[in-house]
Amino acid sequence: MRIFRLKIGRRWPEDEMYRWGSYFVPVPKRCRIYILNKDTLSECFSNFYSRNTIERNFKLALTPLEAFAHKEASSGLLLMACTVIALVLANSPLYPTYMAVLHHKVTVGSGIFSITHSLQHWINDGLMGLFFFMVGLEIKREFLVGQLADFRQAILPIAGAIGGMLVPALIYASFTYDTDAIAGWGVPMATDIAFAMGVLALLGKRIPKALVGFLLALAIVDDIGAVLVIAAFYTEQINLYALLFAGVAFLLLVISNIAGIRRPLPYFIFGTLLWLGMLESGIHATLAGVIAALTVPANSLCNAFPFIRRMRQLTTSFENLHESNKHIMQNDKQQKILQSMENFVHCMASPLQRMEHHLHIWVSFLIIPIFALANAGIPINIATLGESFAHPVTIGIIAGLTVGKLFGIFFFAWLVVKLNISRLPEGVTMPQIASVSLLAGIGFTMSIFIGGLAFTNEEYLLNAKIGILAASLFSGIVGYIALRICTNPPKA
Repeated sequence: MRIFRLKIGRRWPEDEMYRWGSYFVPVPKRCRIYILNKDTLSECFSNFYSRNTIERNFKLALTPLEAFAHKEASSGLLLMACTVIALVLANSPLYPTYMAVLHHKVTVGSGIFSITHSLQHWINDGLMGLFFFMVGLEIKREFLVGQLADFRQAILPIAGAIGGMLVPALIYASFTYDTDAIAGWGVPMATDIAFAMGVLALLGKRIPKALVGFLLALAIVDDIGAVLVIAAFYTEQINLYALLFAGVAFLLLVISNIAGIRRPLPYFIFGTLLWLGMLESGIHATLAGVIAALTVPANSLCNAFPFIRRMRQLTTSFENLHESNKHIMQNDKQQKILQSMENFVHCMASPLQRMEHHLHIWVSFLIIPIFALANAGIPINIATLGESFAHPVTIGIIAGLTVGKLFGIFFFAWLVVKLNISRLPEGVTMPQIASVSLLAGIGFTMSIFIGGLAFTNEEYLLNAKIGILAASLFSGIVGYIALRICTNPPKA
């Protein structure tokens, strides 16, 4: 047994174990030395464990913003891969099979209580409903405690997002004003946050956290704009009876919130009923996800200080009941304490936090990639590619997402700073805002989604997708180069 002799003369009985804060941890070989005081040993441990891979990965999730950004960045890279796969499938001998799978009819239910749609329709209206539910949770969180909670802090990304929606729409309309293709004016308004965060991930620690926060807040406001555009301008003829059914489901969601119901099952059931009503009403069904999310409780059942005091008591009791020769699963008293801890944590975390945490992985790493596989498959004919790029729809979307996003976001952000309505986040410069404005031209997911609603003409839809992919690729590459130029490498 190795003994660690401290200045105070205390000996540590645990073999190669040291109490570091509230934890007993293995002693690294480099720390197995006689030391002068306890602080020296703690410093040795800190230096060792900060270099440990598990510890480094854990630190990525120290704050909700960092955890969110890390997941978005990772899913963005997966989204890029799925886009490439879809393009390969659409331009290979497997294209007929690819389209046959997407147009295969799928029936849910039986008899009069059944709904039949193509697989692609289920993906775009069904799975994307969960995506919009996630968007709704993020919107509510941001307005309650996030980047949009403080008006003076929020006005900068809000102004940028408004400019980033208005200018691209106007640019697109200038190219298509005298044709029926003007219906696609909402396509270049969108920003794909997963793709944009994937590009930021390639730059690592060069990017200031405040700049990441600005981009995330900008994307949230952008999502709000997209939801409003879909609801107001891309709604078919309304079925009042189905809309009334959806209204009853929404009322049940509100009653569940007022009654203090915190379990997710009632919100899932009533949210599904709301989705069904919206699906049959003529209003796009995915909006049900946003509406349902806004009814999810965001409050905790206990205050922070009582929670901290009780958790300290339970931690102390857990430590006192520790038996070195007995596995924790054999210690019934420790198991009861762990259950109490879990219950207290469950009360402290709001249902909104828990749902967002659990859904984020599924939405980012399953639903959005599936959407990309189902919608990014564009058959590219080299012989007619020039005609496609000369089409007003393609030109309007490319110009809107590249020039429109850059000018709109940067000018509106510069204007509110110049007028002293808001201020730049600490450590962020206007060239960095311009670079992020370029990244916002990556419209992919939401742009393709709105394009599918706007265009019934297959030619227009194909050209719209070509424009979206071309603009997103250009914005990603140029935005990456611009950010690399105007940011400094991390200090060693």
